[in-house]
Amino acid sequence: MCGNNMSVPLLSEAVTVPGTEKETAVVIFLHGLGDTGHGWADAMTSIRLPYIKYICPHAPRIPVTLNMKMTMPSWFDLMGLSPGSPEDEAGIKKAAENIKAIIDHEIKNGIPSSRIILGGFSQGGALSLYTALTSQQKLAAVVGLSCWLPLHKTFPQAASGSANKDTPILQCHGEMDPMIPVQFGALTAEKLKNIVSPQKVTFRTYPGLVHSSCPQEMSAVKEFIEKQLPRV
Repeated sequence: MCGNNMSVPLLSEAVTVPGTEKETAVVIFLHGLGDTGHGWADAMTSIRLPYIKYICPHAPRIPVTLNMKMTMPSWFDLMGLSPGSPEDEAGIKKAAENIKAIIDHEIKNGIPSSRIILGGFSQGGALSLYTALTSQQKLAAVVGLSCWLPLHKTFPQAASGSANKDTPILQCHGEMDPMIPVQFGALTAEKLKNIVSPQKVTFRTYPGLVHSSCPQEMSAVKEFIEKQLPRV
């Protein structure tokens, strides 16, 4: 159960929260724009299950159009935050390949893809949805917090080769989110139901919650993870 992290660029620097017993499952969780994996590693530690390893990679630092080309951690370039904004198609696809490389690495290390959950917050949640829906690896589940589906106009065709059309998706959103309005989240949930089995999509909203997480949401995430990745 070794494997060289150096061959997967995002893994060599990632924050990893190891299991406290034999690891039989993995959660890969992607942070939002301008953040790092550290904050979400702390959040995952607060809801950790002892047999799960949590991997929180850091996005590369790139100039972001939305923020006057300032260089910051970003999975891909962002031009805007509305459903009609132009998108960085090449950057999104490249980022998805980098996340798939982490999944492949964990599979090589003995964790089947069906015991891996991919999730994220905001831009990280967006990337987790896109990656799962274009992946040929069958995942246990997907978690998207305060996010959207990138390149949504290319779906459902973009998911034609996906192994995750029957994979449970938990989508959570704050009802007072000023960055990614809850209506955008609801539109995303409806779009997902046209791509995957509709009964597999769960969309939960949280009154008063802005563009962040809250204990109730994290409790729902833990419950979902435990249901999809039971102890074996």
